[in-house]
This record gives sequence, C-alpha cells and structure tokens, in this order.
Amino acid sequence: MKIDCNIDWDVSEGLTPYPEAVARMETLQAAIRDENARELIWLLEHPPLYTGGTSADPAELLSTAFPVYDTGRGGRYTYHGPGQRVGYVMLDLAKHCKDVRCYVHALEGWVIAALGHFGVEARRAEGRVGIWCDTKNGQEAKIGAIGVRIRRWVTMHGFAVNIAPDLNHFGGIVPCGISEYPVTSLADLGIEASMQDFDAALRASFPDFLINLAKAGGNCTVAPE
Repeated sequence: MKIDCNIDWDVSEGLTPYPEAVARMETLQAAIRDENARELIWLLEHPPLYTGGTSADPAELLSTAFPVYDTGRGGRYTYHGPGQRVGYVMLDLAKHCKDVRCYVHALEGWVIAALGHFGVEARRAEGRVGIWCDTKNGQEAKIGAIGVRIRRWVTMHGFAVNIAPDLNHFGGIVPCGISEYPVTSLADLGIEASMQDFDAALRASFPDFLINLAKAGGNCTVAPE
C-alpha cells in the first residue's frame, strides 16, 4: 500500500501559550480545508493549565490554581504542562479516511505504538477514554489523553502523553472524568526518556498510523461539524 507521508512536522521550543496554539490551529484548519496549507504534525509543550472539552463537568474542576480554558475538542477536563508532549494533528481526512471513529482509533494506536518503543505495554481500556498502562506496582493508570475536533473533515487538537510532568498538577481536576485510577508518566514508570526520544518514536510509528487510516476504507460513521 502506497502511503503519502509528505506531511509537515513542527517542534516548538519552550512553552507555547494555549490561546496562541488554538489560534494557529484554527487558522491552519481553514487553510488546509481550502487547500492553501499543508497538513501538519505540531509537537509542543504548554505552561501549566487546564482545558475543558465539550463534555466537561464543572464539578470535576477542583482547582483554579492554573488558567482554565474552554475548548471545542471532545472530552472533559485535561491538564497540560511542562514535561508533557502535546501533539496537535492537522490532517485532511478527505485524503486519508473519512471516518471519525477510525481516525480516533488510529490516533490511539499511534500513541500506543510510540510508547511501545520504551517497553511500555500501553493499551485502550473499554469504556474509558485515553491511553492506559500498568504502574510499577501493577495498578492501572492513565499515561495519555486523546481529544480531537474536526471541521469539514480537517482535524485539530490530538493527544497528550506524560513524559515527565509534575503529576501533582493533575490533582486540580478529575482527569477526563475518571477518578478511580491514577495518572502516570514515563518518568513515574522509571523510564528515562527525553522529549526528543519520544518525538523520534512518534516519527518511527507515523507511517503505520497513516496505513491504518487508509485501511479504514473511508466509510463515514460520524459526521464532522
């Protein structure tokens, strides 16, 4: 199967303010839709903040110690901060797979495959959003979050994976509405990995991500905005 991997990658240095990131995504989303810009994988870190998705419950926001932003992505409350790799995925699904469920499934698979490069047996969990694995004491914990928004088949937002963030900062929310399980990170698992290491794993797993999209067959099961 021939796959076009000719997609731009951008890795931002430092901490990118959340409003600045959303403004760029919205502008690029419209440009990609109008075929005036190339698709993009944007990797970055944010300063400490909380975002609320379209299903966010105000009761699950336990602290306003950090800025709180409402956002149009799916899901509930999520923390972003230093030590967390955020990936904003800007793709035209009309060129890959016009199926929203398959896109999200492939996105999860991409993150799971990247974590596998570090020996982490990450997985999906039935009935729970996000990416999960076992901690050193065998407890199931969340290591990554997924949240997307799609307009006229062009995607924005994406994933967040905990490399070495301050896990105490997750205490200000009920992460993704799930209180029964803790949050973990590569560092918490005893794995030393830099952002550059994880970025390399994402790049290595990217062709398979596109192949999985292409294999979905293009049947629309959920309409975009």
